[in-house]
Amino acid sequence: MKLNRTSAGPESGLPILLVHGLFGQARNLGAQARRLAETRPVVSVDLRNHGESPHDPDAGYAALAADLAEVIEDLGGRADVAGHSMGGKAAMVLALTRPQLVRRLAIMDIAPVAYAHDQTPHIDAMEALELGGLDRRAEADRGLAAGVPDRGTRAFLLQSLDLKSDPPAWRLNLPALRTHMPAIVGWPEGLPEANFGGPVLAMRGARSDYVTAEGEAALRRHFPQMRLVTLKNAGHWLHADAPEAVADTLAAFFGDGRG
Repeated sequence: MKLNRTSAGPESGLPILLVHGLFGQARNLGAQARRLAETRPVVSVDLRNHGESPHDPDAGYAALAADLAEVIEDLGGRADVAGHSMGGKAAMVLALTRPQLVRRLAIMDIAPVAYAHDQTPHIDAMEALELGGLDRRAEADRGLAAGVPDRGTRAFLLQSLDLKSDPPAWRLNLPALRTHMPAIVGWPEGLPEANFGGPVLAMRGARSDYVTAEGEAALRRHFPQMRLVTLKNAGHWLHADAPEAVADTLAAFFGDGRG
């Protein structure tokens, strides 16, 4: 599947591929893309069923990793990869199954485990929102408030509402994401462990519960060489809570793309 992508930075050099999380889009990692693009080519993608990328009934990790592999092959066959949350799981699956495509891997606040963080209530709320006649984001925010009480979460979800469409429409493939939610919050069975030999950085937010002791142990089983960094004053959306710290950490880890 040809993913929608945004490119920045110099035209030459080993590219960095940035991969967003569930319900997100390429722009979510914009602060990090701008910092990394000062010295390296950077490509940010909308995953399938998100943003401007095509919709497809398959929203599983094998399909997501295959899409990322196609992007990297289009870019020359090798890249550094950073993924957040669902995008981090897709990046891990890619590195474990197609290790030759990835030089360095950065995993942002996620572990290769099954979670109990069921996101279907957000899908319920988005599907329940009456879109006909909406022309202002403030109206959509009020309509979404009953199902999504947290203002920050509503603002994040509403980035994927296209008010210019007639009628307004979600850019997210909500039916496919609902169907595959158990797989999205889960972790694929039968993947090889310790099959990627390149450097691995795992980042977690100090206020997040996504990388517990169990999650750290799973990360080390899959990536024994993994280095774990905890960012203070950051939650699960660490790239939004501490954008400069995340960008600087990624820049130091990825370096100049050589070696």
